[in-house]
Amino acid sequence: MLTIGELASYAGVTVRAVRHYHAKGLLPEPERDHSGYRRYDAGAVVELIKIRTLAEAGVPLARVRELLRAGEEEFAAAVADIDRRLRAEIRERQRHRERIARLASGDGLALPVEVVEYLDRLRALGVDERIVRAERDGWIPLAAHSPARVPAWMARKREQIEDPRLVDFYLTLSQALDRADDDPRLVELADRLAAYLTDMADERGEDYVDDTEMASPLVTLMDRLAFDTVPPARRLIELLGQRGWTGWTKLVRVAPRRRPISRGAAPR
Repeated sequence: MLTIGELASYAGVTVRAVRHYHAKGLLPEPERDHSGYRRYDAGAVVELIKIRTLAEAGVPLARVRELLRAGEEEFAAAVADIDRRLRAEIRERQRHRERIARLASGDGLALPVEVVEYLDRLRALGVDERIVRAERDGWIPLAAHSPARVPAWMARKREQIEDPRLVDFYLTLSQALDRADDDPRLVELADRLAAYLTDMADERGEDYVDDTEMASPLVTLMDRLAFDTVPPARRLIELLGQRGWTGWTKLVRVAPRRRPISRGAAPR
């Protein structure tokens, strides 16, 4: 016969836990012997180990009580169900671990792989990191808002970035980041961007420039992110408005025969 301390030691729990299980009605509490001590048999060890195992697996104590009273088949089925749930939790935690591990790469934490690859492509082209950061910060809410559309958007972006005119725009903007609002280089940028947008709209249709449909609050958020990271963007919007286009995240061609269109996270 075992004392409560010996029982707890064999089962790998504390004496306090044993008393807690007594209070919850999970483990029968034996009568005291003539010396005033409660004595437990080997069966109590087995029961306590079952209780501990189920409790550590996250099974609510009320459910533990039901399982301990169940027949063999019902108990086995319940344990199998618990095992499936634990396996699912393990897979989910593994996904969390993989995502946390991507912290080292920075961009990969909150963005799909294809967007990260696109950002790396901009860096490889020599685009200023501040512009890449503005693109990244714009794609984070966009990808979170419409994840299913990201592959199609990125396929278009990959095609567009092969156009030397767009690459030239990015590189010119990189050189103009630290310039004042009245710097003529911004006027040149506006000319280039407006010409590029107009050519693309005329050649491929305005849907090719972008068909992103976003709610106004999301557009405002993405504009703010771009303006904070790339201050010349505000002046560029004013200049674009003089050249037939308005907006930053949501580009609109200023012509009554055209319908509004929107775009992704940076100038196209």
